[in-house]
Amino acid sequence: MTDRGSYGFVVADDRKSLVDSTVNLEKLQRLFRDGDIIERNWGPGAPRDFDNGSWHILCHLAGASGVLTTESGRAWCGITYVSATDTYQATITFGQPDRVSTLELSSAAAARLADRADRLGFIEGSSRGHISARGIRDAPDAFNGWQRQRFDKNVSSGENGGTVWEHWATTRDIRPSSPVGTSVLKAYLTLVSVLGGRFVAAVARGRRQYSHPIQLAALVRAGVVSTEEAIWDATPEPIPQGVQDLLYEARPADALTASESLPFTAGAQRYFMFSRGISEWSRAVDVRRDLGQ
Repeated sequence: MTDRGSYGFVVADDRKSLVDSTVNLEKLQRLFRDGDIIERNWGPGAPRDFDNGSWHILCHLAGASGVLTTESGRAWCGITYVSATDTYQATITFGQPDRVSTLELSSAAAARLADRADRLGFIEGSSRGHISARGIRDAPDAFNGWQRQRFDKNVSSGENGGTVWEHWATTRDIRPSSPVGTSVLKAYLTLVSVLGGRFVAAVARGRRQYSHPIQLAALVRAGVVSTEEAIWDATPEPIPQGVQDLLYEARPADALTASESLPFTAGAQRYFMFSRGISEWSRAVDVRRDLGQ
């Protein structure tokens, strides 16, 4: 293992992705509340949203997911809700002959499955539709007033909703004293350790607004991703309407079905985005310029 960047993130020698460790979690908690490294370019928000909360980009990063080909076939990896504890965890969902199974990604069984898998690519997080914490009833002052239930919308709704807005709420407090925010960040680190730095970079490149270019450059400088991962020469592909509606359900089994309908190919990672935002993609030449600045 080696250290990378100004924050000294611990990186696995084989995959060059972040190691899923307490040390790296603590570094992420400090980084996403570091206003100096982004020159106070937090992104849009209400007063006090960034007192204890993360940079804007984290809600997009946490809402996204990855797709693998495993010995059990196609598998979907994302952050899902644990209602018993009101926390979040990284999970892998895959089909078996008689059922669909979802395992905690950090478990031994899931790790074995993922270690032998081909990482096919990534899917943008939804900014419409349902949240994963269906039925939640946050207090009026929770998450600086951003109650999660405000963003649980029907699939047909054109209002703000979905997993991105859900994690805009949860990441308004990512201090170690916040069980919900800490669980989201821990789950995200687990995802990144499995999916790699391109997963981070692809989602970060999905917007030219909200200070995302500045924040991606800070992720490179800090050592979350490498320069090579950040300038990955990729072009996002649109998510078809039927697949979009499945993703808007924000349920692992539906997400697995959606991933099985997307034309991923072995040996060539791809990134799928919702069509309404695909024009905002940062090309490799844009990212090179952003890093230079």
